[in-house]
Amino acid sequence: MFVTQPIVAAVTGQVDIAALVTLSDGQILGVGLVTIVILVGLSAFFSSSEIAMFSLAAHRVESLAEEGSRAGEVLAGLKADPHRLLVTILVGNNLINIAMSSIATGLLALYLDQGTAVVVATIAITGVVLLFGESAPKSYAVENTESWALRIARPLKLAEQLLLPLVVLFDYLTRQLNRITGGRGTIESSYVTRQEIREIIETGEREGVIETDERELLQRVFRFHRTIAKEVMTPRLDMRAIPRTADIEEAITTCIEAGHARLPVYEDSLDNIVGMVHVRDLVRDLNYGSRDSEQLSLDALVEPTLHVPESKNVDELLTEMRNSRMPMVIVIDEFGTTEGLVTMEDLTEEIVGEILEGEEDEPIEFIDADTALVRGEVNVEEVNDALDIELPEGEEFETIAGFIFNRAGRLVEEGEVISFESVDIRAEEVQNTRILKAHVSAVRGRLGADQTTPEEIDPHD
Repeated sequence: MFVTQPIVAAVTGQVDIAALVTLSDGQILGVGLVTIVILVGLSAFFSSSEIAMFSLAAHRVESLAEEGSRAGEVLAGLKADPHRLLVTILVGNNLINIAMSSIATGLLALYLDQGTAVVVATIAITGVVLLFGESAPKSYAVENTESWALRIARPLKLAEQLLLPLVVLFDYLTRQLNRITGGRGTIESSYVTRQEIREIIETGEREGVIETDERELLQRVFRFHRTIAKEVMTPRLDMRAIPRTADIEEAITTCIEAGHARLPVYEDSLDNIVGMVHVRDLVRDLNYGSRDSEQLSLDALVEPTLHVPESKNVDELLTEMRNSRMPMVIVIDEFGTTEGLVTMEDLTEEIVGEILEGEEDEPIEFIDADTALVRGEVNVEEVNDALDIELPEGEEFETIAGFIFNRAGRLVEEGEVISFESVDIRAEEVQNTRILKAHVSAVRGRLGADQTTPEEIDPHD
């Protein structure tokens, strides 16, 4: 069987057959197979391009572009519009794969009936594409991301220019579809999330690249952005303050007794804090001032302070305190009542850990690997991290003392035990209505004990 293709020429206004070019079935098969091999190579090119381009970190793209190489500049240009880049790769890859399937079906139709040719071509091309057009090239791109991205940058730019009409069309259509369906164009966002960075840090510690202390510091930094002022403040019950009517000597005595260099000053009650004073200014004015002691006034030394809501994000608060040079701010609730205060040291401790002074106890004292004595004001999240447990973190409470009160639904007495799943918590030290210390123990292997019953509460335990 032969296939004949006429080549037409116009001679004296009439159409004649100028020549006949004939190809045998074997020649057609040969040309078709060569074409398929070329198309498989192009499919591998587009598939590996997707992996290489979108696995390359943004900071490396910037570095490669700054090195001044032409490929690096082209690479940066492609990555500048990731949505357009992805559409280019997908359009090119789909055109290639559809063309391969069509050619294979046509070749097999020379020897098989139409239905059989379609089935065989579909199975054969699927196998070829998966092996040589997807799996192998993508594996190579994963192992050689940077070098391969540089190598394919310019050919990929050429492909974008050749396919420009289709790329522009599908780029527009997909953006409109995302807008209509409410979908998010996540391709424009960073491929690195906070959770992935945390996992990288933990992996680095396991591999010995990052020390334990470094890992804890980095984790605190990531936790810092979602912490609010209420979680880091010194609560109102622990605040020491100076009445506005106090004289200089009384103010100095209060600072010394409190062990703080700076204290808030209030008028009438703690709900009306008018500023703060530093013991340095008090001593200087008392001992080296030009006025008599009877003329000394606390008002002259009071510095202004900020009042911030308890829901204030500490990341923003730190910036605000730094810009306004405020070492201390007062935390208030929605009714304007003083809830506590936050100092620059409190924010620093949230990142670097507790800074202990004198005989101050550790916030979490380990008794063994699964048991610790915890101060009541320690955040539940810190307890979870320290003991590798999963106590719930609710809006009603932030601290381990708040968790105990929330679970019990009432004031607790010293020695009472609250159990939650595989964790037993005993109120170790209670003063009036406050839980100062709690004994937290993880009972590994116990399941389903999410309850608080009278049998579990024994003040004499």
